[in-house]
Amino acid sequence: MANLLPILSHCRRTLFNRLISTTAARSADPWLLPNTPEHVAQTTSPANAPPPEPLPRQGESVDTMRARLVYQARKRGTLESDLVLSTFAKEQLGSMDEAELREFDKLMDEPDWDIYYWAAGKKTPPERWADSTLLEKLRIHVRNEGKVVRRMPNL
Repeated sequence: MANLLPILSHCRRTLFNRLISTTAARSADPWLLPNTPEHVAQTTSPANAPPPEPLPRQGESVDTMRARLVYQARKRGTLESDLVLSTFAKEQLGSMDEAELREFDKLMDEPDWDIYYWAAGKKTPPERWADSTLLEKLRIHVRNEGKVVRRMPNL
């Protein structure tokens, strides 16, 4: 037993050093930080990807659409998109007409990271969004030139 203690101590020390070593080879981090070039490249949709097919909503009133869009803007799936879209919806949806609401509804069908990076100016939007006044309003909102402190609105 006495002969095993030095061996076990050495094994434990070696294992501990490997676990905390900064020079040891590590596998790539599967959770890239947003706004890094690696994340932008990984989340890029193909330029020739067709637009998402929206769910048909026949007979939906403008008030119902507005309420649905407020909820969808708040519950996206990524915190960054939730914050950007929910604060934009809080400020803008009340004054939008039906055509603008429908355009916002189409935008909401796009992938979260695409919307976020288009609005932040990190990626060029596809041709279908290139001349969108709505996307330009969202970009202005994201720039936050007035330095407004924003938080998630209550539902």
